[in-house]
Amino acid sequence: MSTTVQPVIKCESVYKIFGENAGKVLKKSGGKVDAESLLEAGCVIGVNNASFDVHKGEMLVVMGLSGSGKSTLLRCISRLIETTAGDIFIDGEDLLAMNEKELINIRRNKMGMVFQSFALLPHKTVLENIALPLQVKGISTKDSMERAMTMVNLVELTGCENSFPRQLSGGQQQRVGIARSLAVEPDIWFLDEPFSALDPLIRREMQDEFLRLQSVLHKTILFVTHDFDEALRLADRIAIMKDGIIEQIDTPANIVLNPATEYIAKFTRGVPRARVLSCKTVMAQYDASADMSDIRVSQNAIIETIAERVLSEQKTVAVTDEQDEIVGVLNSKIIIQVLFGEANDIPVNDTAVSQA
Repeated sequence: MSTTVQPVIKCESVYKIFGENAGKVLKKSGGKVDAESLLEAGCVIGVNNASFDVHKGEMLVVMGLSGSGKSTLLRCISRLIETTAGDIFIDGEDLLAMNEKELINIRRNKMGMVFQSFALLPHKTVLENIALPLQVKGISTKDSMERAMTMVNLVELTGCENSFPRQLSGGQQQRVGIARSLAVEPDIWFLDEPFSALDPLIRREMQDEFLRLQSVLHKTILFVTHDFDEALRLADRIAIMKDGIIEQIDTPANIVLNPATEYIAKFTRGVPRARVLSCKTVMAQYDASADMSDIRVSQNAIIETIAERVLSEQKTVAVTDEQDEIVGVLNSKIIIQVLFGEANDIPVNDTAVSQA
């Protein structure tokens, strides 16, 4: 008998409507609201009937243009703002039914938050900034400083612990903000456009750092961005929003290969398939009698990252799983089809794409 794994975050028909008559308008609409009718009633839609789950260790990236509702959705789930209607559960607990004391407790012990603004205290050192949330929880100065130093090392700021924010670059300041949010060891990590204020080079470096941290920590993450390239690079799944509605929620590969609406298709046009397809999605069946190369690639590696190695090989390249067992093969013909062929010519494993 199979057991259903309880999601870390569960949203059911969540609405956020801004305006004095929000509740009445929603009730009158029967749950089917549109932006024009709301404006006529003096209201603005923030989130419109959002339902989804986020599972342990998953990174869900919520993206959309300015005003799409992505940041409002995150603030509803962290209960920084109150929803108009719907249900939100954190590890099975009803978030919206919690009193102020329970809410403070879950924020302090289960949630970490990073925003676009670094919000560092200018008169405190890096170490003191990181230790602050621990001291708020009542942890001793000695223990909080030790934990803060561990976080300094984790985000690779060793040597900067006694510096003040003004002495750091933008990327370094954001690392301090990330370290501070991680200091309380949250189960859930909320990040609202954390890298958008950084220049492109530093932003790329911070994305690399973020992926490195996630590979070590395996947090459950809700990451908000307006940058589709960033979403493709970071996400396990992407939720794309427009006018408060989640237009599509799926893996990066499925969103690029099978956009649900014309609006989604606009985001995906021009995205090279090699950026979203993994080895698992295009690999051929393994034949033990084949002449194999010494090179092996992970089934989860993105084609873009291994294409050059496979193309340089005359022999077939093995694709391996987490136990280093061969589960398929790649060759130059497959890679060339992915890089240069028409979409219909790409040998996509539909089952693997849906699970990617």
